[in-house]
Amino acid sequence: MTANPEDAQRRAANPKASVWVAASAGTGKTKVLTDRVLGLMLAGTPPRRILCLTFTKAAAAEMANRIAERLGAWASAPEEELDESLAGLLGRAAGEETRARARGLFARVLDSGMNIQTIHAFCQSLLGRFPLEAGLAPHFTVMDERDANEMLAAAKEDVLSRARGDEALALALARVTAHIHETAFSGLLGDLARDRGRLGRLIMRFGSADAAADASRRLLGLEADDTPAAVIEAASGDQAFDAPALRAAAAALDGGTDADARRAAAVCRWLAASPGDRAERFEIYATAFLANGLSTIRRTLITKKAAKSDPDAGPALEAEAARLLFVAGRTRAAVTAEATHGLLTLGEALLAAYGRHKESRALLDFDDLILKAGAFLEGQGNATWAHYKLDGGIDHILIDEAQDTNPEQWRVVKALAEEFFSGEGAHETPRTVFAVGDAKQSIFGFQGADPAAFQDMRELFAERVPAAGGTWREEDLTQSYRSTRAVLDAVDAVFARPEAADGVSGRPITHEAHRRDDGGLVELWPPVEPAPSDPPPPWKPPVERIEADSPPQRLARLISRRIQAMVSGAETLESKGRPIRPGDVMVLVRRRTGFVEALVRECKNLDVPVAGVDRMVLTEQMAVMDLVALGRFLLLPDDDLTLAAVLKGPLIGLDEERLFALAHGRRGALWRELEDRAGDDPAFEAARGELSRLLDLAGAVPPFELYSRILGAGRGRDKLLGRLGPDAEDPISEFLDLALAFERTHVPSLEGFLHWLEAGAVEVKRDPEQETRDTVRVMTVHGAKGLQSPIVFLPDTMQVPRAGPRLLWTEDGLLLWPPARAFHEEVAEGMRAQSDQLRDREYRRLLYVAMTRAEDRLYVCGWRTRQSPPEGCWYNLVRDGLADLPQTEELAAAYLGPEIRHARVLRLSCPQKAEAKPGGGGKAEP
Repeated sequence: MTANPEDAQRRAANPKASVWVAASAGTGKTKVLTDRVLGLMLAGTPPRRILCLTFTKAAAAEMANRIAERLGAWASAPEEELDESLAGLLGRAAGEETRARARGLFARVLDSGMNIQTIHAFCQSLLGRFPLEAGLAPHFTVMDERDANEMLAAAKEDVLSRARGDEALALALARVTAHIHETAFSGLLGDLARDRGRLGRLIMRFGSADAAADASRRLLGLEADDTPAAVIEAASGDQAFDAPALRAAAAALDGGTDADARRAAAVCRWLAASPGDRAERFEIYATAFLANGLSTIRRTLITKKAAKSDPDAGPALEAEAARLLFVAGRTRAAVTAEATHGLLTLGEALLAAYGRHKESRALLDFDDLILKAGAFLEGQGNATWAHYKLDGGIDHILIDEAQDTNPEQWRVVKALAEEFFSGEGAHETPRTVFAVGDAKQSIFGFQGADPAAFQDMRELFAERVPAAGGTWREEDLTQSYRSTRAVLDAVDAVFARPEAADGVSGRPITHEAHRRDDGGLVELWPPVEPAPSDPPPPWKPPVERIEADSPPQRLARLISRRIQAMVSGAETLESKGRPIRPGDVMVLVRRRTGFVEALVRECKNLDVPVAGVDRMVLTEQMAVMDLVALGRFLLLPDDDLTLAAVLKGPLIGLDEERLFALAHGRRGALWRELEDRAGDDPAFEAARGELSRLLDLAGAVPPFELYSRILGAGRGRDKLLGRLGPDAEDPISEFLDLALAFERTHVPSLEGFLHWLEAGAVEVKRDPEQETRDTVRVMTVHGAKGLQSPIVFLPDTMQVPRAGPRLLWTEDGLLLWPPARAFHEEVAEGMRAQSDQLRDREYRRLLYVAMTRAEDRLYVCGWRTRQSPPEGCWYNLVRDGLADLPQTEELAAAYLGPEIRHARVLRLSCPQKAEAKPGGGGKAEP
């Protein structure tokens, strides 16, 4: 525990030392980063010689804005105000030279700029500066995620086409498809494509897919010729088992129960068969001894009655059962080895095809930026020149959100810092490395983030910096400037229990509350239970639609009511001395499920301003569906169903009666009917005229221009927004952006654009930090990383992640693909268990992140399914953690409604300070 948090922040920002900072949530991480950059520049370091690597563009922009704001204030501040600001930063009075430098820094930064960027942006600029040395085309460009997915899809098609004439590829395809349905094959290749970085390193390490497959085979304890058939054949030979002992055991079994007799018959058939027949009947024979998919020995192999006639029968049967269990395990291992070999061969071909596509167009994806920059910086020859140039250009490296930096990104940082601590890199001024992060908040495992890598790099720099004569410090920041004491006490109590702390922290978590006197509240609602279902009346025809009970829907209704009560003006945000506004409320979920749409819908029904979902699949938005339907009609006017959707939609706007009058009883296509009956109704005439104009236009202009005219001159945008509301604005704009992006890389055609759009699940991402409207925010915990809100609801707390990965990777990068759970043997089962453990630990870290987003109030709730929630779910972890804290109970019906009238609410609250000052709390950093 730090006696003076400001001193700890000042030590962390000391520009003369290399520092590793473990900063808990809300402890002023960005302030420390900003102070360190300012301190470095005040010490005389040119701005361009400071490299700040952040995790997101938003974080880079936030840091740049803070620095610019401070420098701008210094440039024009009165002397006393400037001296006070510099003294607070430096911990001492500033001299005349420091004051003069502070006033000139704003202009200097404007002239030279600063290196504050994401690690991907840095790698792109590095490779752009040394393309030939890195083995790249000088004119290379970086693909976005959509283009990368499209190119991967094209690479998959190439691989499947080549398999017709390539014997090795055809064999690999046969090995894979023998174990997976065609509907799951695309998903498997998608998993392989997402792991293409690790796959590429594996193949490069061993030189080929065949050699990598041999390494996986050795991992499973198999020889090169151990195929599934060979393992069973060897186990079926005359010398593979003790035939005399089995004959004697069969004789003993004959005198037992019916079950004994059946096992005796199985043994006799096995002994009488030829080795070839035994191999064919191996699985049937093994079921007499093994259960649960041949994974365990049966509990009873011989009854006591039968065993009395021959005491050696039991041990003989147990020995045979153990042999069969071993053989079954080796068979499963051999199947896994063959399947893995096939998948690696397909993966090698996929990477090669993908690489050819990228190389032909001088493109790199985001993984390439990291991999090629790391390989280039670690290389010899040309890289030496680059190191020389960089060595003269970077004196200080700062890494933000270091816990989310994956091993490949650390490889880049390590290579950059290598010259700092070598004799060749000796420098007259101290050169430092600074990292700030929190292993408790490492939640991006799907992007390769590894808390262990964070600790490994800390240990590496802790050794290298002192060895090179530098100053090394490690600082812990524990005082939170964000949350009230009630919230922090709840967090500490929850993670004080070992079952919650596993994977989050190896030592007790303690937060010190800077806002000790602000009002705060933590509330645990009772779970929403499923309603009892009544049996349907007998003989009732199933024609009436009955709405089923939906606990998530009911919870969405409860939360929306609670938010409405808050923002109606009746409740005050104590710490700021003002009424609660919609923008003060954030709802965090673990996954985007139907609950999110239900909550947004319920809020809108109650006229509560809500921002909508933070991410949406573009092709699932109503505005985009209307635009796509119009495009489909322009390509095929005789598609009656599509035309009916267009006519009824907001772009044309026929009402239900007119559409029925037009469609009912028609003699031909709907479009012909509209043309023939245009004079019957002014609405028909207007619809025909608009659609005829667009039909003439569709074949003459590219997609972007076509849709621009539809949305502009035809007032299509106004019509869509009028029907669907302002939330349709983002999908419409993104749709036009994609039409323009399509034309940059494809032949512009309407058919091609619509196919390209629908082939990929394009997501629209709202940047919550750029949200200027005063609305309730609904987002995932991942999306809320780095954000905070006075009031936070956690509703998705009673479900846990279940699915494990299809592809199993060892720590040293070897791959196993058991094609089904039935083929898991000892090694694969151990890898699966380890993977599940890592998944569950990240699940608990996600809870820490979720709880620490709350500034003043935290509401924890959830819905129950027919099954009991797992013990390790968020709700139970919070419930158990709060059990030992002082609480009060009160009836929930006062504001939660009659659905849970008899339930009680657990409350943990801290009193409000005597005089709340407006704006006095809830700041993440001082």
